[in-house]
Amino acid sequence: MNDIASAFRRFADIDGTQDPLYVAICRTVADSPALLALMDEAPPTQRKPNLLLAALHDRVLAGADHPLRDYYPSAGGTRMPDAELPALLADFAAVESAVLVEHLRHGSTQTNETGRCAVLWLALQQIARIGGRQDLALLDFGCSAGLNLAVDQYRYDYGSFQCGAAGAPVAIACRWLGDAPPPAEGDWRLAARRGIDPAPIDVNDEAAVRWLRACLWPHDRERAARLDAAVALARRGHFDVRRADDCIAQIEPWLDSLPPGVQPVLFNSWVLYYFDAASLVRLRAVVGRLARERGLVWLGAEGPGVRPSGLALPPLAPGAEASTLWTLEMQDREPTALAWSHPHGRWVQWVA
Repeated sequence: MNDIASAFRRFADIDGTQDPLYVAICRTVADSPALLALMDEAPPTQRKPNLLLAALHDRVLAGADHPLRDYYPSAGGTRMPDAELPALLADFAAVESAVLVEHLRHGSTQTNETGRCAVLWLALQQIARIGGRQDLALLDFGCSAGLNLAVDQYRYDYGSFQCGAAGAPVAIACRWLGDAPPPAEGDWRLAARRGIDPAPIDVNDEAAVRWLRACLWPHDRERAARLDAAVALARRGHFDVRRADDCIAQIEPWLDSLPPGVQPVLFNSWVLYYFDAASLVRLRAVVGRLARERGLVWLGAEGPGVRPSGLALPPLAPGAEASTLWTLEMQDREPTALAWSHPHGRWVQWVA
């Protein structure tokens, strides 16, 4: 329980400072044995502040009639955190305990952040240039609703330059940090795309989409609007998103299904964070073998603590904070750092 309390304090002090409501909620939870005890209901790998925050947010978005909703901008609330919030939070958790426990036992955080596509687009461009193949096949490993599978259907604005699909309904702004030029533009396309996840989100299920909205931070209305536009696009696109209890075991069958001549790319973003040590060792072994035998490229966007062994951290540009490290592992090449980025794609520092 002390470890979980420390995680909530860290979220308040470091990870969630941009949302004053989440700062206040996390500090309240860290000081409340009753609220901390709720986290015992979650599987060990899911005992993260994000999961409880999303569960609370979901109940607010579902229309729970309680004064706590007045603090949530996502539900039309305008009240700022104050001295009454801890008591209201405790009461809300008690009233909604049955549904909260259900979320904690069986739910998982599903950010599915489309802002990361601003870096994914550049990375795929780099892979096509290095590998020499125009046709790419993308497997989004831990895809949630598969919204990042539409990476080639979004528009990107980096300030000094733009790229992507002209006139796209989803436009993503991303600040360009540092002095490095962007990777040279190339002629590439996604010839195949698939998403796999232990608990994928069905974009046609309104309750499931509400959970996606609940995993966003309440104050960030720009991300919420972008999510709604991306969901609408996914509903029209009918992307291949599949449930897989063992996602690692599905990588090789996916390779078997691909047309000849394509460059297969395995992509994961903030997925390894939830892996236990044994699963991470297994994943690295499987992907390493498939890289040697089948030419699989591994593109990761994770915390720097799970970067490939021996890879030095690249320097950060002024104004950037160590967050998401984008790495590339290819056959017969040393692991490479491609970029630093904000976890939600607000900025990118290209380092390749």
